[in-house]
Amino acid sequence: MPSPLDLLTRPAREPIRRWVLKAFPRADTGSVDYDHPHGDPGLFGPHSATWRVHSDFPGMLAGGLAALTLQTLHPLALAGVWDHSNFRGDLLGRLRRTTAFVSGTTYAPRAQAEALIEHVRQIHAHITGHGEDGRPYSADDPDLLTWVHVSEACCFLQGYRRYSHIAMPAGAADRYYDEVRRIAETLGARDVPASEREVTEYFRRIQPELAFTERSRVVLGLLGQVRLPVPAASLSRDLFLLAGHALLPDWAVRMLGHTSRQQRQARLAAHALWSIAPVFRAALKDGIASRACRRVDMPSEQLQRWA
Repeated sequence: MPSPLDLLTRPAREPIRRWVLKAFPRADTGSVDYDHPHGDPGLFGPHSATWRVHSDFPGMLAGGLAALTLQTLHPLALAGVWDHSNFRGDLLGRLRRTTAFVSGTTYAPRAQAEALIEHVRQIHAHITGHGEDGRPYSADDPDLLTWVHVSEACCFLQGYRRYSHIAMPAGAADRYYDEVRRIAETLGARDVPASEREVTEYFRRIQPELAFTERSRVVLGLLGQVRLPVPAASLSRDLFLLAGHALLPDWAVRMLGHTSRQQRQARLAAHALWSIAPVFRAALKDGIASRACRRVDMPSEQLQRWA
């Protein structure tokens, strides 16, 4: 018998599913086979913390936007985006590419996940330049890779905590950080934090290297102009971006200069997204995470529980 939640969310599922596929078309499925070979656990496996955290769409999208916001505070990381990406015309495309990479390295069979990592390594090898202050940078710099990884992992984890409606058991956050650092290390990062305490300490150490610059302002202005379509007319088109702002560390909110009004808007958006998050989960039961579960003969419902 269907549950009350199932009955309540059923009318909204198909519109939400169409919206997600329009905003984030699964172009990666043409090159990544999430269904074969049978039994292949990929880089993490079905009992990992990573499979659980990354299966929550609202938390991952809000977390991805939060990570993009946070990353604008590193002048050298931002210089690479400024010089080598089409962010002015396709900032959403960058978010989509990040989404495809995270999905692939999380859920694809091992050989395909490793191929995705190698592809990114080859791209990074050609991205070099100088920051505004004249310092050289390269996308394969181990310290920059660590910054990008930690900012993303932290925001994804906070998105899961804030919007998944699933309580994480003691030690699960440490498991998550310890697992996902493997991706960063394979890309070339070093001294990657492997626990929540180490992430907190990492952010404390790196803050003197960060700054809110005019370039930060330009990129954030463009990010603020991205208007994702929403599945219901009553929802703000800024919903996910503002809900992402609610995930930022306090020190980053201060550095970004968010006003009291902006912080209030972020809290309201976070409440709205938390309220509708179960509808997204019900609408996306046939997503990439579910396909990976079928590949290893595990019911996808187990991703809603922690071992």
